Amino acid sequence: MIEARPFLTKLFDAAVRAADPYEAIKAHLPDPPKGRTVVVGAGKAASQMAAAFERLWKHPLSGTVVARHGPIEHCERITVLQSAHPVPDEAGLAASSVLLYAVSNLTADDLVVALVSGGGSALLPAPPEGLTLADEIAVNKALLASGAPISAMNVVRKHVSRIKGGRLAAAAFPARVVSLVVSDVPCDNPAFVASGPTVPDRSTPAEALDIVARYHMVLPDGVMAHLRSEAARAPDPDDLRFAGHECHVIASASVSLEAAAAEARELGIEAHILSDAIEGEARDIGRMHAALAREVALRSRPFEKPVVLLSGGETTVTISGKDYGKGGRNSEFLLSLALDIDGVDGIDALAADTDGIDGSEDNAGAFADGESITRMRAAGIDPRLHLARHDAWSAFAASGDLFAPGPTGTNVNDFRALLIR
Repeated sequence: MIEARPFLTKLFDAAVRAADPYEAIKAHLPDPPKGRTVVVGAGKAASQMAAAFERLWKHPLSGTVVARHGPIEHCERITVLQSAHPVPDEAGLAASSVLLYAVSNLTADDLVVALVSGGGSALLPAPPEGLTLADEIAVNKALLASGAPISAMNVVRKHVSRIKGGRLAAAAFPARVVSLVVSDVPCDNPAFVASGPTVPDRSTPAEALDIVARYHMVLPDGVMAHLRSEAARAPDPDDLRFAGHECHVIASASVSLEAAAAEARELGIEAHILSDAIEGEARDIGRMHAALAREVALRSRPFEKPVVLLSGGETTVTISGKDYGKGGRNSEFLLSLALDIDGVDGIDALAADTDGIDGSEDNAGAFADGESITRMRAAGIDPRLHLARHDAWSAFAASGDLFAPGPTGTNVNDFRALLIR
């Protein structure tokens, strides 16, 4: 007999191990330069990536990376600064200036190694001339509440910045830049991870304005004026300043889901990966997964049970109104799923962020099964009301179903596993 929660936890652990920064960086070490090696970076996995690079690099180096506030990995030669996520702060503003200074005055003999992971967009606020940190915070809050997919959010972010959209790499010219990227975005486009500080793309300010209009965002007047100006245009990938640069996606949701599937089979349960790039409103994606799980549980189609269904990607939560609680996209996904599998035997689910933090609380996500809603109601919780208020954390805290492994040191997006016995 498989114990559901230990089994699902083992799959999560396997997915996280597959994204271990040390092994991933080891396979992509660049050749040492004639001149200096300067390390820069940002993201939720920044300190772990920096510590791994230090262990592997047997040559002189210097540099700075930016991680979120909270526990960090100790580094000897690389300075680790910390700033706020998901809403930028003054520390992030200062950190962006430090990174831009670190890559200034380099030569063609120097090497810049950029260690980039998800979360870097918020950690590196750098408003353009004429705008303020308050403006960038307003943009970030509007994006987070909009329900826009991460790719669309980062198109807007990179056109309201002095460091994103390849600008950090451009500032390093004529040094060569090698970007090592832990991807947390669907389809693993490195230009969208942390809004691509060292990876330019062909998006335009006009596209950013279209996204603002499509998702009904209200941005400060100064930001809108900036987006309508030529100053908003990010560097083009064909710019000669990027010639000779390299970019490697060293860890991703796809690799992690394959590792989780292999772990499930090793434990005697067949596994199927639905997709590593699922996007959409968290509660809607939860209902879709619930419908599929019920079909397997009740009719053994389209998969024979026992089976575990795996998926990744990044759902969104559109905040409606001012009365909302504590949550996160994985918790909201799972509360929606729990409502739709209420009373169905043989379904157990885990949804969690691979960085160990879902939303603003200390949980990565939560577990759910056919009795979760019963436990919530017994604790005095109305689960539908909590879903409507985006307060899934409180619902799962009341039912004793929160999953809190702590920060993992990596970030390859969301992890979802449904065990149907």
